[in-house]
Amino acid sequence: MDVSSPKAVARIVLPKVPFLFKTALWHSLWLSPTSTKWDLKTELIVKMIQSLMDSPHPTPISKQQRASLRDPGIKGKMWISKVILPVPEKDDVRKILLGAVDDLKKEGEIYTAPILAPVEAEWTGYRPNVDAHRPRPDLSEAQHYSRLMSEVTNPVTVLYFHGGAFFMMDPASHRGPTSHLAHLTSGRCLSVRYRLAPQKAFPSALLDALLAYLYLLYPPPESYHDPVPASNIVLAGDSAGGNLCLSLVQLLLQINRSASSPTTISFHNHTISLPLPLPAGCATQSAWMDMTRSMPSISNNAHFDYLPAPISHDKASKYPRCEIWPTDPPRGDLYCDTSILCHPLVSPLAAKDWSGSCPLWSCYGEEMLTDEGRCVAKKAAQQGVKVVWEQWEAMPHCFSLVLLGSPMSKRSFKDWSEFCTKAVKGRDKEAEVETQGLWFEARTGREVEMDVKSLDAVGDEEVTRRMRDARGARFTGREGEAKLLPKL
Repeated sequence: MDVSSPKAVARIVLPKVPFLFKTALWHSLWLSPTSTKWDLKTELIVKMIQSLMDSPHPTPISKQQRASLRDPGIKGKMWISKVILPVPEKDDVRKILLGAVDDLKKEGEIYTAPILAPVEAEWTGYRPNVDAHRPRPDLSEAQHYSRLMSEVTNPVTVLYFHGGAFFMMDPASHRGPTSHLAHLTSGRCLSVRYRLAPQKAFPSALLDALLAYLYLLYPPPESYHDPVPASNIVLAGDSAGGNLCLSLVQLLLQINRSASSPTTISFHNHTISLPLPLPAGCATQSAWMDMTRSMPSISNNAHFDYLPAPISHDKASKYPRCEIWPTDPPRGDLYCDTSILCHPLVSPLAAKDWSGSCPLWSCYGEEMLTDEGRCVAKKAAQQGVKVVWEQWEAMPHCFSLVLLGSPMSKRSFKDWSEFCTKAVKGRDKEAEVETQGLWFEARTGREVEMDVKSLDAVGDEEVTRRMRDARGARFTGREGEAKLLPKL
């Protein structure tokens, strides 16, 4: 979906004018099933996205990917400093990642071991006292970083992983949310351009995430930043990026638990002693934690969401062939081999043990991914992890980013940033994160407290059965190719 120019937007929107008029009319007459929950603006935005994603003529994966990677440019209230995270001379980081994957792998699960590669990223900060159209100054990247840091007054460093179903988008598409987080925390973000599927399958993106985390802790020579203590780092992300955040937490926990892990690893000019330190917190919006898409909310909450619901194999539309899909050799999912969909570093919903984790903040709407979030929040809280759970009635996937400027988005960003700040300050002051659950009513925004440890969630045995059944359906061809990822 190309939204890089007014003409491109017009080509998308103009054919939808009759549909939008009908949607507005039905909403105004209280004939829409969501008119009692949504205002008109929300109705139009969500239904518009839904109509685009439910197109009977899916766009090739390569075209979707290219469109999502068009850089909108840098202007306005943000400082951006582009960096490249170099490959360490030794292979130790890759080895401990593969060791953790293998330790958690079950018989029959397969994957292709990735190589280490340079990772692009963007330091992102808030630029005050300029209008939204002020161009980026003509400075070196080092000078941009210096200007960015001159506005930072809080030690919070957000390590951000963007959403996009693992095959779309990049830091450029998320400059708005990351610069806003930097503003609200008075800190800075490092937004990571991890390797995308289907060209680079699991665990390539997770390896890039681990490299970025170590890059903050133990900067290579000539890095712009000084070492960042783990107690000042908060992992953050949306959707697929939320998956990477939680998978990285599980990866760090597994590395530290494993008897096969070495006592030290080499990273550039550093010798790092294990166990690896965990970040101060992990804060995610609508994290996609079940790659099998097997939980009841996938169907039960579809009327509030714009994500495409799973449909039968008979009705499944195949993606047009292109240069990147299907892969060679073919596989059943864009992100990974079908056999490994239930691995806890692929689908964090499958993780059995969250004990020892950093505090977790999770925000969901009443969306198709809600059940997986509830399961993980409840399990982690019962295992002693500090968990903040926030759910908004009738809101769709990643509503905070999709409905920017709405009261719901403003409140969610406020809570998101406050958790980041509190998680960092909590190590030094009496501001420690405490387990808490909140339900926000639609339209009124009224808050209702929830007991996170007693959330209504699918039980562990049922989760395992559903995920295995969904994976098995892929093997036997009862589901559509690539589980019908968004068709833009």
